[in-house]
Amino acid sequence: MRFDRFAALPEYAFPRLAQLIAEIEPGKPMIDMSLGEPKHDAPEFVREVLDRHWKDYRRYPPVMGTPGWRDAVYGWAARRYGWTQERLENEAGVIPLNGTREGLFMAVMATVSEKPDGAERKAVLLPNPFYQCYAAASIGAGAEPVYLSATEETDWLPSLDQPEALWRRAAAIFLCTPSNPQGAVATPEYWRRLIALAEKHDFLIYADECYSEIYRGAAPTGVLAEARKAGAPLDRILAFHSLSKRSNLAGLRSGFVMGGVAAVEAIRRLKAYAGAPCPIPALHAAEAAWRDEAHVERNRARYEEKFKIADGLFTTLPAYRSPAAGFFLWLRVGDGEAAAKTLWREEGVKGLPGAYLSRRDGDGFDPGAAYLRIALVEADAGRVEEGLTRLRGFLERDAAA
Repeated sequence: MRFDRFAALPEYAFPRLAQLIAEIEPGKPMIDMSLGEPKHDAPEFVREVLDRHWKDYRRYPPVMGTPGWRDAVYGWAARRYGWTQERLENEAGVIPLNGTREGLFMAVMATVSEKPDGAERKAVLLPNPFYQCYAAASIGAGAEPVYLSATEETDWLPSLDQPEALWRRAAAIFLCTPSNPQGAVATPEYWRRLIALAEKHDFLIYADECYSEIYRGAAPTGVLAEARKAGAPLDRILAFHSLSKRSNLAGLRSGFVMGGVAAVEAIRRLKAYAGAPCPIPALHAAEAAWRDEAHVERNRARYEEKFKIADGLFTTLPAYRSPAAGFFLWLRVGDGEAAAKTLWREEGVKGLPGAYLSRRDGDGFDPGAAYLRIALVEADAGRVEEGLTRLRGFLERDAAA
């Protein structure tokens, strides 16, 4: 028997990294800066909420969430993106997710139609580099993933200057902003142009905004804010948010998708058959987290402290660009795999080769191959500084070679 639907997908990034450095002894005690797993403490009130509601684990949870959860999520989105809560509740559907990865995959399965007989194959457009779930979802839905390189020349986001024929063939586009791994933020003008293209060519926007609350300076705008300002309907918009980064609750597996009512209903229908509803205690904990901003502000301040360390150490190095948001450094090192091996061998620092987050585009260019991703997620700023100091030494030697 053959099981080859997803055979085109390479091994996932972190098993690949483990294989890459398996035979190499680290030169110093390990500092892992490869995985974007938040290490800051989760808010203490979450434990208290879970304790109060632990008996609800015996109950089957509602697919659409509890009334309190829905009120908290609508309230947060309304405050964050300038809507009134009443209007948002009238115009947008929302459904809880067991982390955004589940929702991103299910959204494509639920909303990208199989091609009619004789019709051209539908395309799902992906930023490149990208969160690997996007490609798996596109292939699973029978669509063609089309990789749009996001480079310095395009301000680290996919260019919207694509051929008309591609826009006509598009069923959907993924956009991650703030972006992983580059930390770029879509401007209001970019969003509005993309929304206009979706209206013109009738495709969906999957807005992956899970890093939206980790930023420097002013809060970045989002697809819900720009749709409101442009007076655009939400029919072709799905915005994905998560507590994993915002609240350091990656293990809670709690997020949501909000957008066009018909699209959210399609996801709900699929989730009712094939997905797992979010447990009721987790919904209560998420409700409390979405209602509270104080812990988010403290979290953001801690990341800012670490970015200041990076700025101080790296500003003079040509490999470095200070990101606007998120918690990654995207360093140009010439050959990401070679750099990852040498950094591990010489300094004991684990970084992720950029090519493990990207693919060759239609021109054969891999926009991640020359880069190394470094995650600033350690809770101890001193340990982050130690890792970055080792990294600086490696970059200086590499530049001098």
